[in-house]
Amino acid sequence: MGAEALSTTEVLALAAIAGGTIFLGLPLGRITRPVPRLRAALNAGAIGVLVFLLFDVFAHANEPVEFALLAASDGDGTWTRFAWLAAVFATGTAAGLLTLVYYDRGRATGSASRGGHRSEGRALAVMIATGIGLHNLSEGLAIGQSAASGETTLALVLIVGFGLHNATEGFGIIAPLAAEDTRPSWGFLAMMGIIGGGPTFLGTVIGQSFVNDTVFLLFLALAAGSILYVVMQLVRVASRLGNPELVVWCVFAGLAAGVATDYVLVAAGS
Repeated sequence: MGAEALSTTEVLALAAIAGGTIFLGLPLGRITRPVPRLRAALNAGAIGVLVFLLFDVFAHANEPVEFALLAASDGDGTWTRFAWLAAVFATGTAAGLLTLVYYDRGRATGSASRGGHRSEGRALAVMIATGIGLHNLSEGLAIGQSAASGETTLALVLIVGFGLHNATEGFGIIAPLAAEDTRPSWGFLAMMGIIGGGPTFLGTVIGQSFVNDTVFLLFLALAAGSILYVVMQLVRVASRLGNPELVVWCVFAGLAAGVATDYVLVAAGS
């Protein structure tokens, strides 16, 4: 027997909860001057979580492109459709990657011209939250589109699964803050939570309004590019913090946490 249909209000409320779980890990950013090993552990754990997200996003973004390719090869689709989706995928990934590259360069240049020093940890936390936010926007689109299509069970499974994912992503955002000598304000942490988790709700609102595979692909590609750049930066931080054995174990732990929450989605969906 199928699940009873959810009202729009119920879907949006559940989507808000799914996005809000990202706040669970943010209070750790208030730790004052953590020991070096804790800094390295948090940074490495964030790398693991984001590496999983990167592969997950790339896999989902590539699906419609591959389907279009197979359809064109079989004569059921057009090569124009395939070329269009491939171009959206490539352009979105490049835009997500290069936007953060130029943002980081502009931040560094602006700080140098003023003769001051801006928090590298906070800037990286903003980048991480932005990348996760783009990823969560695509997740919200999936929730909204499932609900709009009458797939109530699927929408509920996505809400639960994405809520678990977001709970781990909060730790990824605060990882760079552990290397700071001053604690971030509660207001800053709240802003990071809104940037990272808020798009789940926004995406659900949009997804319930219309279904568009190209828009969905674009946001996934943007997320992939931005997450890739953030992973590169976190690896650079990890090399500076040392503790290579601890880093490897914590990268694995972060990766395992991401995979475990994905297994929950698969098991519930089956």
